[in-house]
Amino acid sequence: MRLRENLSQGVRIGPDRTAIIFRDHEISFEALEKRVQELAETLSKWGVRAGSRLALLLPNCPAFVYCYYAADLLGAVSVPANPLLKAAELEYLWRDASVEVVLTIAALAPVVQAVREKIDTLKMIILDPDPDVVSLTRETCGTGPWEGEPRPLMQSDADERDCAVIIYTSGTTGHPKGAMLSHQNLTRNVEQVQSALHFTPIDRFLTVLPLFHSFAATVCMNTPLAAGCGSVLLESFSPGRVLEAIEKWRITIVPAVPAMFYALLQYRPEREFDLSSLRVFVSGGAPLPAATLQALEERFHVPVLEGDGPTECSPVTSVNRLEGARKVGSVGLPLPGVEVAIFDEQDRQLPSDAVGEIVVRGDNVMLGYLNLPEATAEVMTHGWYHTGDLGKIDSEGYIFIVDRKKDMIISAGLNVYPREVEEVLLTHPDIADAAVIGLPDSRRGEEVVAVVVPKPGASLSEREVIRFCRERLANYKSPRKVLVRETLPRGGTGKVVKRLLKKELELELNRA
Repeated sequence: MRLRENLSQGVRIGPDRTAIIFRDHEISFEALEKRVQELAETLSKWGVRAGSRLALLLPNCPAFVYCYYAADLLGAVSVPANPLLKAAELEYLWRDASVEVVLTIAALAPVVQAVREKIDTLKMIILDPDPDVVSLTRETCGTGPWEGEPRPLMQSDADERDCAVIIYTSGTTGHPKGAMLSHQNLTRNVEQVQSALHFTPIDRFLTVLPLFHSFAATVCMNTPLAAGCGSVLLESFSPGRVLEAIEKWRITIVPAVPAMFYALLQYRPEREFDLSSLRVFVSGGAPLPAATLQALEERFHVPVLEGDGPTECSPVTSVNRLEGARKVGSVGLPLPGVEVAIFDEQDRQLPSDAVGEIVVRGDNVMLGYLNLPEATAEVMTHGWYHTGDLGKIDSEGYIFIVDRKKDMIISAGLNVYPREVEEVLLTHPDIADAAVIGLPDSRRGEEVVAVVVPKPGASLSEREVIRFCRERLANYKSPRKVLVRETLPRGGTGKVVKRLLKKELELELNRA
């Protein structure tokens, strides 16, 4: 099955039903399908064809959906990118992906133009974000007009195993890597998510997560379309805007990252909002602290379903369910059709409750990394994708993530999992945010260091925080150094960028 079937299914469920709401404008499934077709025809006339690599540099707006699905009609490959990236970062991605055309909006044209000065073959098409129209302005590169005559639309019927989308990972260990996701990967993951969470056409999603990210693309765009659900697109996140949208549009499903949920908890509105339509919160993209989950359920009176999955798995691999047990601290059960296991360093499967690397196998696992056969071979063995996460699976099949394999601290020969320490820190009444990293130590190999952000008006002392941890953790796990900061560096999905934090602290301590 190809990506376009997601939209086709939504049209079959209810052509007149609302598919997208943007800036108070409602777009039906039938109208959405028509605009995708119109855009595909225009792109085809301008030279986009099967195999073309199309960069999507777009905020959350209907144009993103039009471009994503129009690319499939043409057999082209979408390459979404974060609109906040700088020209040098985009240049790397677009060279690596051999991007031919960038689809963007006028506000982002200057950064694209800066890249075109380095890649003179790059073409740019500016779209109007207004949901009422599908208007484009073709801008040629400096070498002259596009070659070739306009051609009619030839819908591609390429194999479902062909690459449909290239999504670049965050690059925590160097340059970002382009995960090649096939039509099969993406459509199977939609089926798997739908099978686990049972969305129906009466559900309405809030899409405030950025659509360039795999979590949002699958859970907030592809799955709602296939299920015939409506989706309210917000261009940016703020707690007040989210609560207003829930009330106004009777939203039932809110997928978000932990940083967003935490901001909702801290927000104190001037008036009460009617949130009675809410059915469930879905958390992913980063670990959700147990204290945050419990506080969310107490304040908003809806269940929080935590799930997990890397970009390389399209991305969802597991989630807690509404039916049955929901275990705090667990990312739930594997999705139907997804195999999850725990392997040791020799790729031997470990028994229940043993800690090892989480590995995944299934139709949702990527084709591989673009232009990186060695890196692909490192993470793919016998069909299993090695996630780099340390975790365990209990006797009932629930998955618990202990930490990132690369984040694990070895202090005096003992393993310390930063996430375990962070969970304890976040139960402190005066700590709003926390990250734990390992820094080099001549005696222990690595030293456990905590970086904490106090709650407004609170003050924290190193001695008191260390004492708090030692009352709840073994001494070797407790931080030996505590640093107080106003904020922690976070990436686009809300994860703390520990690589940057570690580098900053190493420089600071060396100067001291």
